[in-house]
Amino acid sequence: MAATLPDFSRSRLQQLLEGGAVSLGAPDQQKITIKDANHRVKPGDAFAMIVPPTAPAIPQGQDIPLTVIHEDKDLIVIDKPAGLVVHPAAGNPDGTLVNALIAHCGAAMLSIGGEARPGIVHRLDKDTSGLLVAAKTERAMASLAKQFANHTIERAYNAVVWGCPRDSAGLIESQIGRSPFDRKRMTVLRAGGKRAATRYKVLEKFGPVERPFAALVECRLETGRTHQIRVHMTHLGHPLIGDPQYGRNRAAPRGKTEAEAAAFTAATDFPRQALHAFVLGFQHPNLHKTMRFESPWPADFTALVEALRNLNKP
Repeated sequence: MAATLPDFSRSRLQQLLEGGAVSLGAPDQQKITIKDANHRVKPGDAFAMIVPPTAPAIPQGQDIPLTVIHEDKDLIVIDKPAGLVVHPAAGNPDGTLVNALIAHCGAAMLSIGGEARPGIVHRLDKDTSGLLVAAKTERAMASLAKQFANHTIERAYNAVVWGCPRDSAGLIESQIGRSPFDRKRMTVLRAGGKRAATRYKVLEKFGPVERPFAALVECRLETGRTHQIRVHMTHLGHPLIGDPQYGRNRAAPRGKTEAEAAAFTAATDFPRQALHAFVLGFQHPNLHKTMRFESPWPADFTALVEALRNLNKP
């Protein structure tokens, strides 16, 4: 059965030839690189072609609205809306925060930290809202990256979770790594992975005192692992409302009142993980002073909390 060959254009094949990607010789023979498109092919010749991976495209500036909280010549602090991807990647080649930053700050942004993710020091998940800082100079990039690596950045999040943690405050500490069963998910591992630490505090409980329907929680990161808060709260038994990867809907309360029905609908229909980065603090790389910013809840997060608060009204 003949192997299926990629459908390359003549110009692409010419580029591969000239780049030394084509060789002549059976597996047990010494390979000869072929660069001449006019090479005469003989019966029995065996050719191999190694196609290099496609280089990532250089991001282009796009006119995407940004909520700028602070900007100076060294850095910019953005209040990112839910639904905005931070940088181009598979499945999201453009329409990202990086594309917006290039348009806002200028093409010089491309030289900061590499073309693929210019200026990006840390990330928020696509459907997490809140504060994010990006560097506009190499000096700022290095300083902020060091602060993140040393865990000296102040980062606080509000989350709405199913149920309520037993302890009103605590430290969740574990190793986090890729799930061996689903490579798109992170999980708590007994061995391997990277240390992750999250401090949490219950701010409000919604529903019956003996068994709350949901809770508003403040989470502060001591480390910054992928999906850390989402994984840790799920590990604690209280996944984030609306989380498509780690959450799960709860059964509707029995004997639902009008308030219970509204709260249940608001929670089960919430379209994203209920997570908002509301505090970001760091040492300014050039001014050498502490910068601290706070972000109010977006409208969808506020509506969810208000619907849940109705459960506590007499």
